[in-house]
Amino acid sequence: MIPVEEAQSLVLARIHRLEPETVSVLDALGCVLAADIISDIDVAPFDNSAMDGYAVRANDTEGASDGSPVVLRVLEHIAAGMVPQRELGPGEVSRIMTGAPVPAGADAVVMVESTEGIENAGGTGGTVAIKAPAALGDHIRRAGEEMLAGDVALRCGEIVGAAGIGLLAALGRPTVEVYRRPRVAIVSTGDELVDITERPGPGKIRNANSYALSAQVLLAGGVPHVLGVARDNVADTKAILSRAPEFDLMVSTGGVSMGDFDVVKDVLAEIGDVDFWKVAMRPGAPQTYGTIGPTPFFGLPGNPTSTMVGFELFVRPSIRKMRGFTALARPRVMARLATDVRKKSDRRYFLRGVLEPAAAPRAEARYDVRLAGSQSSAMLTAMHRANCLVSLPEHESAVAAGSIVECIRLDQEEGTV
Repeated sequence: MIPVEEAQSLVLARIHRLEPETVSVLDALGCVLAADIISDIDVAPFDNSAMDGYAVRANDTEGASDGSPVVLRVLEHIAAGMVPQRELGPGEVSRIMTGAPVPAGADAVVMVESTEGIENAGGTGGTVAIKAPAALGDHIRRAGEEMLAGDVALRCGEIVGAAGIGLLAALGRPTVEVYRRPRVAIVSTGDELVDITERPGPGKIRNANSYALSAQVLLAGGVPHVLGVARDNVADTKAILSRAPEFDLMVSTGGVSMGDFDVVKDVLAEIGDVDFWKVAMRPGAPQTYGTIGPTPFFGLPGNPTSTMVGFELFVRPSIRKMRGFTALARPRVMARLATDVRKKSDRRYFLRGVLEPAAAPRAEARYDVRLAGSQSSAMLTAMHRANCLVSLPEHESAVAAGSIVECIRLDQEEGTV
């Protein structure tokens, strides 16, 4: 068995970022930009009002107060999307709405709350009383304030969030180049597996792993392709695993242990290359990694929790690296363990836990962590309830309640705190 960190390093050293593709602007959400986005216009494209109110000459409002308002003549009413028709002269203002262009001659905007008069109803002509003085530039968004034409608006390598989508739209970009999402082949193995729609007969179980893995692939940003079930024989397993070069990555579940019908490792050795096949961890020591043609191959154990933990540690970081991300590890925090744990000293344990803010936080641990339920690798309930993996190191056979332990956040994205 090799240590977890050695296995992770070996895997990620062999994984490479995929080539860019052009997608529609909404499909870029959550993706990594593959090229700089250059602004084709000034943003904002013109001086505009940040408030509903009156465009004024600041000097004309000097000395204005509640008790002694300054009365000015209204030239026009400027709505967003309109072009001002009149230039302000001394003693003149224009009613203006948020986002509307500031008229020539104006150098400030007085918000409507600081005025009174018939013009508050939106009419034109007449006068308005200004009850507070305006400073030069008040409530005006300047042309080019955010960026100028030719500026880099979004940089290659940045992740496109909701605000980024809005910015791309503001820059007139209906499509954008991002690093491609990997196509991930999913293979379950075992004569015992039946479809999700079937009621299991004697000795049979439903194929839950294909669905759990597909969900994990989607959450990691990959595109799952379920290839079906490879039965426990060399011919069937070889036929399905030989399809690996059609995809960017292949993940199988089951058939990698020491049983008489566990043939995945042998088939991998025949049609590809095996880099490792056992990692010093629990659950899921039989973790196989290699390549079939150009395609990375992960042979995960068959027990559902072992499959999911193996995916979190090895496959998810690989998918993220293929997508162009640089943050590959889930956030980790220190927590106080709520219960005693006994373990084998020759391997790292990853227990399914529930992390909560500590009732009495201390410098060394702001969280408490309890086990989410049975730690049997055959059961999914604890994995479903868990929001973290409690990482217990090698070289310890017992960890006492109250110990400070490291927890991997399953409820937070990589790169977050």
